[in-house]
Amino acid sequence: MIAPDDPCRDDVRALLDAHLALMRRVSPPGHVHALDVDGLVGPEITFLSARADDGALLGVGALKQLEDGHAEIKSMHTAADARGAGIGRRLLGALLDIARARGCTRVSLETGTQDAFAPARALYTSVGFRTCPPFGDYTANPHSTCMTLELATPE
Repeated sequence: MIAPDDPCRDDVRALLDAHLALMRRVSPPGHVHALDVDGLVGPEITFLSARADDGALLGVGALKQLEDGHAEIKSMHTAADARGAGIGRRLLGALLDIARARGCTRVSLETGTQDAFAPARALYTSVGFRTCPPFGDYTANPHSTCMTLELATPE
């Protein structure tokens, strides 16, 4: 089940801590853009989790509203023992549905260029994200890939 969740819950906090630790291991200093728990509780953030029927946490993801019509995917992470089961794809779909419902016409993200990020880049590309110039506070550098998806406007 995918639903809104509290990033301060103990199991969520532990998964986010594991996510940040991984990002720090695979990204050069100064190039970790993942949000910590405090960064995921603001009014501009919608935080979701995916849970098994027994309540076990499988993954998390967030949508950050940047401006009218433009949102950013943040803190996508699937628990190690749940990878390969489509959790990330389902979370991403739910976040894109929220963006559409809010009237967003564009959703962007930043991810790494290192091999560890290849599965994430493949997922984003598979749903239509394309590389784009840096947005927001991101800069052009060899460690970051910015991607964006234009959302169809309702007819």
